[in-house]
Amino acid sequence: MPSNKEFDAIIVGGGHNGLAAAAYLARAGRDVLVLEKLDHPGGAAVSAQAFDGVDARLSRYSYLVSLLPQQVIDDLGLNIELARRRYSSYTPDPRDGSRGLLIDNGDEAATAASFASVGAPDGEFRAFTGFYASCRQLTETLWPTLTAPLPTRSEARSLAARAGAAAAWEAMIERPIGQAISKDLQSDLVRGVVLTDALIGTFARAGDEDLQQNICFLYHLIGGGTGDWDVPVGGMGAVSGELERAARDAGATILTSADVTAVRPGGTVDYRHGGQDHTATARWILSNVAPAVLDRLRSRSTPPENPNHRREGAQVKVNLLLKRLPRLLDGSVSPEAAFGGTFHINETWSQLDDAYLTAAAGTVPSPLPCEIYCHSLTDPSILSPELQAAGAQTLTVFGLHVPDRLVTAENNEDRRAELQDAVLASLNSVLAEPVQELLLTDPAGRPCIETKTTLDIERAVGMPRGNIFHGGLDWPFVEDGDRLDTPARRWGVATDDPQILLCGSGARRGGAVSAIGGQNAAMAVLESDLSLRHE
Repeated sequence: MPSNKEFDAIIVGGGHNGLAAAAYLARAGRDVLVLEKLDHPGGAAVSAQAFDGVDARLSRYSYLVSLLPQQVIDDLGLNIELARRRYSSYTPDPRDGSRGLLIDNGDEAATAASFASVGAPDGEFRAFTGFYASCRQLTETLWPTLTAPLPTRSEARSLAARAGAAAAWEAMIERPIGQAISKDLQSDLVRGVVLTDALIGTFARAGDEDLQQNICFLYHLIGGGTGDWDVPVGGMGAVSGELERAARDAGATILTSADVTAVRPGGTVDYRHGGQDHTATARWILSNVAPAVLDRLRSRSTPPENPNHRREGAQVKVNLLLKRLPRLLDGSVSPEAAFGGTFHINETWSQLDDAYLTAAAGTVPSPLPCEIYCHSLTDPSILSPELQAAGAQTLTVFGLHVPDRLVTAENNEDRRAELQDAVLASLNSVLAEPVQELLLTDPAGRPCIETKTTLDIERAVGMPRGNIFHGGLDWPFVEDGDRLDTPARRWGVATDDPQILLCGSGARRGGAVSAIGGQNAAMAVLESDLSLRHE
């Protein structure tokens, strides 16, 4: 790639959002350069052979898909298959491991019976389904707005009111979500199942007044309007792979192992590639790195416009490859059903709050709240035929309430071991056999388990403080009176430099594998270019 070449757009970071933006812009005839620091595109939305010599490709950092709009799939001609899971979740009762709550999307009567089996009060199942039905009135209304210019708060609220979702708006947007959960539901276990959606990757309590937990809750329920979370067939790398194909087919140039060293005024980007320093310029710079990383590249020392961009991550991630699924203490539920959805462990309402307080005081929670996904049950294709025939399964564990403040460069190795032990102990508390005994080993005899702290995640994929959302999430609308006088502001991708746009998870409607940030940024560029032609 020659130095000093000029492009229409340079995209800093080749994660899935950057690839989506590149595909949109290249299809519109723009000359686009994507610069990716790693040796492969996709960022955190990739599949990887996590264990040497073991033919299993795990979705290493991101696991499920909910927020990827069908509009983006259709616009870019993506060949992506998403598999629906029959079971929503299974939650063992920490008071009695021989019973648990199984929410079966295919059998309402069985789900109602399961509520009764864990001692939920009469009417709890109806209250639970009614709670989510109310939420869905709002999410179905707001979902289409995520791929359009931003509404104001008043406009979004009016949309909700016209759809009969005024009560849901009050519960999910105006007051701490914990108030609605505790008002509508009585069971400590059932309340916890609902609350987890407000806490994934977010260090918060149910009643926090800043409502960061509410925003997290909304994004976990808004996907497709239904909140369904699906398994990407072929692994998460299949999603990013299709976005990369669409971008390349449209003519975008994608450079990997291209380390951006500076983003300078005037649309100038310095980067190192192939052992040489290069400079490229463009009318537009789209940032698919976290806003805090962009600040460093711009040599900005002033506090960020949005303090949310400095919010810490709050999780530990553990990937395991097992000989087979473990047996449960609850003999009434098969492992295939229990692990067929989201497996909640030690995540009752009271346990989640105790864990928050423990972590806030500087200690790893015990028991550690965890949730588990078994990708291979829904999509065996991520395993070799030999592993499939042998009955092997993957487990991905997401431990909650592990804020980045607990991890330092000095203690990271010890903390990683401590957190791995905490995850295994939490998992074993609901199993009839130790999960360690089921771990496969690689050809060197090492157990197939890997643990990623927030610092590990920051170092591997550049997410500051290990925040999987690139920072705190924002409402998918702007406040009344906020400036919407430029395409970048209308699409929620503006920075203080009119030539630099956010196109990743740090954009207003970012977070998770969605391509929405990329689509929004591309629309802002195309709208701006159209306006210039008409001037």
